[in-house]
Amino acid sequence: MLKLTKLGVSVLGSRVLSVRGRKSGELRSVPVNLLKLDGERYLVAPRGVTQWVRNLRVAGEGQLSVGRRTETFTYTELADHEKPVILRAYLKRWKFEVGVFFDGVDAKASDEELLAIAPGYPIFKIA
Repeated sequence: MLKLTKLGVSVLGSRVLSVRGRKSGELRSVPVNLLKLDGERYLVAPRGVTQWVRNLRVAGEGQLSVGRRTETFTYTELADHEKPVILRAYLKRWKFEVGVFFDGVDAKASDEELLAIAPGYPIFKIA
């Protein structure tokens, strides 16, 4: 997916996320799925608090790219009580790709089930 996205082919909303390393200061890049929902855009970390999440929290901004198009962004990190609707939409769209990281929880889960797992999945609303 990373190679296709770098070439400008967005597979189901994929982007290349680039963030300055919190220790090295060098740009680090990873493929991500950008969720568009109700006119807003979100980055969900399906693997939890990974290096890109830690780097983004320290840097305060990142870049999203598809091919040669790059956008610098800032964000707001969502509180756990705001996450169920986003997690449900994310799982509905990308369960085939990331469902294994959600321990059997899927888009049909109740709000209570999604709220219970919310602390393990950082979500960033793109400004």
